[in-house]
Amino acid sequence: MAYKLNESDLIQINNLEILSKQVVEGFLTGLHKSPYHGFSVEFAEHRQYNTGESTRNIDWKLFARTDKLFIKRFEEETNLRCQLVIDTSSSMYYPSNALNKLRFSVIAAASLIRLMKGQRDASGLTLFDEDIWFHAPAKLNNTHQRLLFNKLEFCLNQKAERKSSNISNTLHKLAETLPRRSFVIIFSDMLQNSSENLFEAMQHLKYNHHEVILFDVHDKKEELNFDFPNRPMIFQDSETGEELKLHPNAIKESYLKSLGDWQSNLKLKCLQNKIDYYEIALENNFNQVLMPFVLKRKK
Repeated sequence: MAYKLNESDLIQINNLEILSKQVVEGFLTGLHKSPYHGFSVEFAEHRQYNTGESTRNIDWKLFARTDKLFIKRFEEETNLRCQLVIDTSSSMYYPSNALNKLRFSVIAAASLIRLMKGQRDASGLTLFDEDIWFHAPAKLNNTHQRLLFNKLEFCLNQKAERKSSNISNTLHKLAETLPRRSFVIIFSDMLQNSSENLFEAMQHLKYNHHEVILFDVHDKKEELNFDFPNRPMIFQDSETGEELKLHPNAIKESYLKSLGDWQSNLKLKCLQNKIDYYEIALENNFNQVLMPFVLKRKK
């Protein structure tokens, strides 16, 4: 079952915590009715008692109800360290409606933070355009989570500026600074001129033993299908401001071929580097992000 937010919710996005709670609760409701119902948020507060451990932290009230021994979990205990990485360059503000690429990525990231918190997974956040402009390493406590939500809401309130994306530089820096064997989740439209540098950066992440999921976020109607009215139009580069007057039908075939070649190459490089690649069609269905995370985490 795919959980979708209402258009009014997406417009009134001033409370990201409530939105992310809606997304996660809707997702888990569908998940518990699916073959993946083994994934649960119930173990967030407890873990099973192992023979020989101290009995000091056993939850005796839970034992009375279930006849099973569980240990109370504490704030510092964590199962996974995950770094969420979001491209905030100008192209991510496309299209200019209630749900652009950046808005989708922010809601998805906030939902993952909430989902991970329920699983005692620590989350961190990295925001970048031409360079990294915010970085918070993965932690689990409530104060840290509020910081991440505040920074994500700050992103949503910013106007698009003419800033390009340096994905390769960001990934190189993260590969060196993140604790080894971190879980890295990237949201980007992967629009970068130098593919060679990008692929080297992806290899760098894997060389340092990080697990990586790449969500390649695009608007399906216009970016992926190049579906525009059959009349001359002015196209503007969101990062440079350069404008071209073109007839969409005259360039549609070559555009789709170039896009297809680029995505095929990107998918191949991800496969070679054992990076999980997902092409995300921009719509208010966040299961297309949450489900890959759940499946990867179960492994």
